[in-house]
Amino acid sequence: MNYSVLMSVYKKEEPEYLKASIESILNQTILPDQFIIIKDGPLTEKLDEVIAQAEKANPNLIDIICNEINIGLGPSLAKGVLASKNELIARMDSDDYSAPERCERLLRLFEQDNDLGIAGCYESEFIDSIENVVAIHKVPETDEEIRKFMRRRCAILHPTVVFKKSEVIRSGNYRSVHLYEDYDLFARMILEHNVKGYNIQEPLYHIRVSNDFFKRRGGFRYAKTVLKFKWGMFRKGYMSIGDFCISGLGQALVSIMPNKLRESFYMKFLRK
Repeated sequence: MNYSVLMSVYKKEEPEYLKASIESILNQTILPDQFIIIKDGPLTEKLDEVIAQAEKANPNLIDIICNEINIGLGPSLAKGVLASKNELIARMDSDDYSAPERCERLLRLFEQDNDLGIAGCYESEFIDSIENVVAIHKVPETDEEIRKFMRRRCAILHPTVVFKKSEVIRSGNYRSVHLYEDYDLFARMILEHNVKGYNIQEPLYHIRVSNDFFKRRGGFRYAKTVLKFKWGMFRKGYMSIGDFCISGLGQALVSIMPNKLRESFYMKFLRK
């Protein structure tokens, strides 16, 4: 099956993480025939070198898009979607690791169900090494379960997905929504445009987390961003006022907890 891979790279990424991420795509059991890498603004010399080496070794595979300035993840991915030559697009973050069979397993779902528009899987969260798993991020399986879950939390894990280009464009493509580029797009796809979803109930994607993972999800600025986005979801009719109180106000409250308490909450209620 033909498919494209979509990755955006920012100057603060670590070169060794980027190299491992790219290699995990080049080691897929079904290789893509297009790997779109967006340089979101000028990168460091070492990051440029990693990309140049990959491009040289795979001259007919890798397409580079260069943003003159950093425009953010949403607008960068929107450009990548439009540049895809294939209907099926797999996402990949520039510091994570994809299991070798991940793309094949997801692609097979689209072969089996023509109505499917977006599919993902669980992700394992690791520190330093993929063997050092600290949590498994689980999401609901069926389309019905995904739709219900979406009204409070994003039911599709962004970097794990394969989706149809046509459905992304029909739903308005990625937009610039700070911290919520994925939830914004997937809510429009699933709740507004009735795109069918599915999640494989296995961690086929490994996301790198750091020791300050929970700290970065705290503070009054983060809480304000949460409330603004979730209130927008309510106004669009994507969630009820009850959903907003539980999801929006609840997440905002967790954001202003002391870091240790917030970590305990995440690990007890949001991770396994």
